[in-house]
Amino acid sequence: MAGQKSVTPSAEGLAASARAAKTRGLPPLEKWNPPFCGDLDMQIKRDGTWFYQGTPIGRPELVKLFSTILWREGDDYFLLTPVEKVGITVEDAPFVALDFESDGENLIFETNVGDHATAGPDNPIRVVRDEKTGEPSPYILIRRNLEALIDRKSFYRLVDLGVHHQDWFGVWSGGQFFGIIPSNELPDS
Repeated sequence: MAGQKSVTPSAEGLAASARAAKTRGLPPLEKWNPPFCGDLDMQIKRDGTWFYQGTPIGRPELVKLFSTILWREGDDYFLLTPVEKVGITVEDAPFVALDFESDGENLIFETNVGDHATAGPDNPIRVVRDEKTGEPSPYILIRRNLEALIDRKSFYRLVDLGVHHQDWFGVWSGGQFFGIIPSNELPDS
Protein backbone atom coordinates (compact mmCIF):
# COMPACT_ATOMS: atom_id res chain seq x y z
CA MET A 1 0.00 0.00 0.00
CA ALA A 2 1.24 3.46 -0.77
CA GLY A 3 2.44 5.42 2.24
CA GLN A 4 2.77 2.36 4.52
CA LYS A 5 6.14 0.88 5.27
CA SER A 6 6.80 -2.61 6.47
CA VAL A 7 7.68 -2.85 10.16
CA THR A 8 9.96 -5.59 11.45
CA PRO A 9 8.58 -7.12 14.64
CA SER A 10 10.55 -6.29 17.78
CA ALA A 11 10.28 -7.15 21.45
CA GLU A 12 9.96 -3.45 22.27
CA GLY A 13 7.05 -3.00 19.84
CA LEU A 14 5.30 -6.11 21.15
CA ALA A 15 5.73 -4.95 24.74
CA ALA A 16 4.25 -1.55 23.88
CA SER A 17 1.27 -3.18 22.12
CA ALA A 18 0.76 -5.60 25.01
CA ARG A 19 0.81 -2.76 27.54
CA ALA A 20 -1.68 -0.79 25.45
CA ALA A 21 -4.03 -3.79 25.23
CA LYS A 22 -3.63 -4.77 28.90
CA THR A 23 -6.78 -4.90 30.92
CA ARG A 24 -7.49 -6.52 34.25
CA GLY A 25 -6.59 -10.15 33.99
CA LEU A 26 -5.47 -11.71 30.76
CA PRO A 27 -6.03 -9.97 27.43
CA PRO A 28 -8.75 -11.51 25.18
CA LEU A 29 -6.35 -13.22 22.77
CA GLU A 30 -9.06 -15.54 21.46
CA LYS A 31 -10.86 -12.46 20.06
CA TRP A 32 -7.83 -11.19 18.17
CA ASN A 33 -6.92 -12.29 14.66
CA PRO A 34 -3.94 -10.17 13.61
CA PRO A 35 -1.81 -10.95 10.57
CA PHE A 36 1.32 -13.09 10.97
CA CYS A 37 4.30 -10.75 10.87
CA GLY A 38 7.17 -13.25 10.90
CA ASP A 39 9.32 -14.87 13.54
CA LEU A 40 11.02 -13.07 16.39
CA ASP A 41 14.39 -14.16 17.76
CA MET A 42 12.83 -15.05 21.10
CA GLN A 43 13.08 -18.40 22.86
CA ILE A 44 11.77 -19.93 26.07
CA LYS A 45 14.18 -22.56 27.42
CA ARG A 46 13.13 -25.72 29.28
CA ASP A 47 14.01 -24.07 32.61
CA GLY A 48 11.57 -21.21 31.92
CA THR A 49 14.20 -18.61 31.01
CA TRP A 50 13.13 -16.26 28.22
CA PHE A 51 15.77 -15.12 25.72
CA TYR A 52 15.64 -12.29 23.19
CA GLN A 53 18.32 -12.22 20.48
CA GLY A 54 20.36 -14.77 22.45
CA THR A 55 20.32 -12.81 25.72
CA PRO A 56 18.23 -13.71 28.77
CA ILE A 57 15.44 -11.23 29.46
CA GLY A 58 16.43 -10.01 32.91
CA ARG A 59 13.30 -8.04 33.77
CA PRO A 60 10.71 -10.34 35.40
CA GLU A 61 7.89 -7.84 34.76
CA LEU A 62 8.66 -7.91 31.02
CA VAL A 63 8.63 -11.73 30.97
CA LYS A 64 5.29 -11.67 32.82
CA LEU A 65 3.92 -9.18 30.29
CA PHE A 66 5.02 -11.34 27.34
CA SER A 67 3.56 -14.43 29.03
CA THR A 68 0.10 -12.79 28.98
CA ILE A 69 0.18 -12.54 25.17
CA LEU A 70 1.55 -16.04 24.56
CA TRP A 71 -0.59 -18.11 22.21
CA ARG A 72 -0.29 -21.69 20.99
CA GLU A 73 -1.57 -23.19 17.75
CA GLY A 74 -0.72 -26.88 17.43
CA ASP A 75 2.99 -27.13 18.20
CA ASP A 76 3.69 -23.49 17.32
CA TYR A 77 3.91 -20.58 19.75
CA PHE A 78 3.24 -16.92 19.07
CA LEU A 79 3.14 -13.57 20.82
CA LEU A 80 -0.18 -12.03 19.92
CA THR A 81 -1.35 -8.42 20.07
CA PRO A 82 -4.40 -6.83 18.43
CA VAL A 83 -2.22 -5.81 15.47
CA GLU A 84 0.49 -8.46 15.07
CA LYS A 85 1.30 -12.13 15.55
CA VAL A 86 4.93 -13.22 15.73
CA GLY A 87 6.39 -16.68 16.08
CA ILE A 88 8.72 -17.60 18.93
CA THR A 89 10.51 -20.82 19.90
CA VAL A 90 9.59 -22.83 22.99
CA GLU A 91 12.06 -25.57 23.89
CA ASP A 92 9.60 -27.66 25.96
CA ALA A 93 6.73 -26.02 27.84
CA PRO A 94 6.41 -22.24 28.07
CA PHE A 95 6.09 -22.20 31.86
CA VAL A 96 7.61 -24.00 34.83
CA ALA A 97 5.52 -24.97 37.85
CA LEU A 98 7.89 -24.04 40.68
CA ASP A 99 5.75 -25.10 43.61
CA PHE A 100 2.32 -26.24 44.71
CA GLU A 101 0.13 -26.18 47.79
CA SER A 102 -2.28 -28.87 48.89
CA ASP A 103 -5.46 -28.09 50.77
CA GLY A 104 -6.22 -31.79 51.21
CA GLU A 105 -8.46 -32.02 48.13
CA ASN A 106 -6.75 -29.79 45.59
CA LEU A 107 -3.23 -29.24 44.33
CA ILE A 108 -2.69 -25.57 43.49
CA PHE A 109 0.37 -24.91 41.34
CA GLU A 110 2.30 -21.65 40.90
CA THR A 111 4.38 -20.94 37.81
CA ASN A 112 7.53 -18.94 37.20
CA VAL A 113 5.38 -16.09 35.83
CA GLY A 114 2.97 -15.99 38.77
CA ASP A 115 0.07 -17.97 37.30
CA HIS A 116 -1.90 -20.24 39.64
CA ALA A 117 -3.74 -23.35 38.48
CA THR A 118 -5.66 -25.95 40.46
CA ALA A 119 -5.13 -29.43 39.04
CA GLY A 120 -8.45 -30.90 38.00
CA PRO A 121 -10.63 -31.40 34.92
CA ASP A 122 -9.79 -27.93 33.51
CA ASN A 123 -6.11 -28.12 34.43
CA PRO A 124 -5.03 -31.75 34.04
CA ILE A 125 -1.66 -33.17 35.01
CA ARG A 126 0.04 -35.43 32.49
CA VAL A 127 3.32 -37.31 32.65
CA VAL A 128 5.36 -38.14 29.56
CA ARG A 129 8.11 -40.70 29.89
CA ASP A 130 11.24 -40.62 27.76
CA GLU A 131 11.18 -43.69 25.49
CA LYS A 132 14.90 -44.38 25.99
CA THR A 133 15.51 -43.52 29.63
CA GLY A 134 12.03 -43.84 31.12
CA GLU A 135 12.57 -40.48 32.85
CA PRO A 136 9.27 -38.71 33.55
CA SER A 137 8.42 -35.19 32.43
CA PRO A 138 5.33 -34.02 34.32
CA TYR A 139 3.15 -31.15 33.07
CA ILE A 140 0.06 -29.25 34.17
CA LEU A 141 -2.18 -27.29 31.85
CA ILE A 142 -2.13 -23.67 33.01
CA ARG A 143 -4.32 -21.76 30.54
CA ARG A 144 -5.22 -21.44 26.87
CA ASN A 145 -3.55 -24.68 25.80
CA LEU A 146 -0.32 -23.63 27.57
CA GLU A 147 1.42 -26.01 29.94
CA ALA A 148 3.98 -25.78 32.70
CA LEU A 149 6.69 -28.33 33.23
CA ILE A 150 6.46 -29.35 36.90
CA ASP A 151 9.92 -28.86 38.40
CA ARG A 152 11.77 -31.80 39.93
CA LYS A 153 11.31 -30.90 43.61
CA SER A 154 7.57 -30.42 43.11
CA PHE A 155 7.32 -33.70 41.22
CA TYR A 156 9.05 -35.52 44.10
CA ARG A 157 6.53 -33.93 46.49
CA LEU A 158 3.70 -35.14 44.23
CA VAL A 159 5.11 -38.66 44.35
CA ASP A 160 5.15 -38.45 48.16
CA LEU A 161 1.40 -37.72 48.01
CA GLY A 162 0.76 -40.54 45.54
CA VAL A 163 -1.70 -43.40 46.01
CA HIS A 164 -2.69 -46.48 44.04
CA HIS A 165 -5.95 -46.36 42.08
CA GLN A 166 -7.14 -48.77 39.37
CA ASP A 167 -3.65 -50.18 38.66
CA TRP A 168 -2.04 -46.75 38.58
CA PHE A 169 0.07 -44.79 41.06
CA GLY A 170 -0.79 -41.09 41.01
CA VAL A 171 -2.42 -38.16 42.76
CA TRP A 172 -5.93 -36.81 43.30
CA SER A 173 -6.89 -33.16 42.80
CA GLY A 174 -10.16 -31.45 41.99
CA GLY A 175 -11.98 -34.78 42.27
CA GLN A 176 -9.91 -36.31 39.48
CA PHE A 177 -7.14 -38.92 39.59
CA PHE A 178 -3.95 -38.26 37.61
CA GLY A 179 -1.85 -41.33 36.92
CA ILE A 180 1.90 -40.96 37.18
CA ILE A 181 3.05 -44.52 36.51
CA PRO A 182 1.36 -47.92 36.20
CA SER A 183 1.46 -49.62 39.61
CA ASN A 184 3.17 -52.70 38.16
CA GLU A 185 6.11 -50.56 36.99
CA LEU A 186 6.94 -49.29 40.46
CA PRO A 187 10.05 -50.77 42.02
CA ASP A 188 9.46 -53.05 45.03
CA SER A 189 10.13 -51.25 48.25
